[in-house]
Amino acid sequence: MHHHRVMTSPRSGGRFDPYGRTVPLPPAVAPRHGDAAPGSFAPSPAPPAPAPPWPGAWDTAEPAQEPFGTGDPGEPEWAPRRRWTRRSLWGETWRWVIAFAIFAALAAAAFGSVVLFAIQRQARLDQAGPADAIVVLGTAQWNGYPGPVLQARLDHALDLYWQGLAPYIIVTGGRMQGDQYTEAEAARTYLIDRGVPSDVILMESEGRDSWESMQSVSAMARDVGLSRVLLVSDGFHLFRLKLMAHDLGLDAIASPAVNSPIVPGGPGERAYMVREAGGVVEHLLRRFSILQRVSAMARFMFG
Repeated sequence: MHHHRVMTSPRSGGRFDPYGRTVPLPPAVAPRHGDAAPGSFAPSPAPPAPAPPWPGAWDTAEPAQEPFGTGDPGEPEWAPRRRWTRRSLWGETWRWVIAFAIFAALAAAAFGSVVLFAIQRQARLDQAGPADAIVVLGTAQWNGYPGPVLQARLDHALDLYWQGLAPYIIVTGGRMQGDQYTEAEAARTYLIDRGVPSDVILMESEGRDSWESMQSVSAMARDVGLSRVLLVSDGFHLFRLKLMAHDLGLDAIASPAVNSPIVPGGPGERAYMVREAGGVVEHLLRRFSILQRVSAMARFMFG
């Protein structure tokens, strides 16, 4: 039941409801002609009070108050009770969509940070050691002569070869549109000119990207009976190469080119690392399920 506060006017003795309407007093309260004078001991009996003009018109009780607090022990009595309202289906769906979007953004940022950390860690790690073959990843060549980045990789591979770490050198890289020579051909000529016997140089000259080159290297290694390879490239490139080699069944270690024009820690290397992070994600999604790849990546990072 709703209760209305009724106010009394001090001048007229009448009453007003909260909407400003005059509320007549019951006849039992209002004095009438013929009633006994004040102080009389024999007042005339009052007739029954008539019904109020509307429900609650003469009710002077205070309005019902909202309960306070949540009922928890130790909570102040004046704390307002929380009101729980049921959301609409659209509101509830929109709430979950926003929550999922925030979660996905945070998960992507966390995963990207882990991948970048792994790339940088591998770029600063030199694992040079005995292997069955040294694999040099190709890059730009100029009319049959290695470009500065490829030359730095080949020079580092030469140093490892003269140290006796592997009996073979595998050079990779196909022909870009408009080129007369493949990257592998330019690399082979460069090594032969510096005293490496031609019969210890194996060429992979069909790959148009790192994944295609590593697939051809894996097939070539199986044909020749090679299992352990020493990968040579720029540091930012090595983490993805090792991931690919693992997927292809190769036992891979890596050694970064030390004199590359792409200076470690410079802005150029940072830009390449970001691009490599995208390449790692693309490889994970293209090749295997994400959970298997995260496990493999953890083994590379901490194994």
